[in-house]
Amino acid sequence: MRLAWVSGLVLTISAFTDWYAGRLPNGLTLSVTGWHTGALGKLIFFVGLATLILEASRAAGILLPAAVPDRLLLIGLGALAVIFVLVRLISVPDTYFVSTGRGIGLYVALLAALGLLGSGLLRTAEDLP
Repeated sequence: MRLAWVSGLVLTISAFTDWYAGRLPNGLTLSVTGWHTGALGKLIFFVGLATLILEASRAAGILLPAAVPDRLLLIGLGALAVIFVLVRLISVPDTYFVSTGRGIGLYVALLAALGLLGSGLLRTAEDLP
C-alpha cells in the first residue's frame, strides 16, 4: 500500500525535474523539465495526481464500486505512466534538439511508473485465494 503512495508522489514530483539536459553553443547549460516537454509531461503529472487522490480516498474509507477495483485502476495508471515515460525516453521533442542528453528526472519518473505498476500487481496478488 505504501508503494502506491510513494510511487504516485514521486511520479507527480518528477514532472518538475529535469528530463533533458545539454549545452548551448554559447556554453550555457540547458535543462528542460518534464512539464515543459509537451502533453506527455503534463499527463504524467496528472497520472501521479490521480494515484494520490485514489490512495487518499481509499485511506479515508471511500471505496470504489466493486465493478472497478482499485488494484485494476493502479495497474492501468501504472501502465499508462510507463508508456508515457518510455515515449519521452525514446523520442526527444524537436523543440529541444540541442538538449539530447537525458536528465535524471526522466529515469526517476520511469522508476516511479514501474513502482506504480508493481503496486497494482502486488495488490492483485494479495487478493488471490
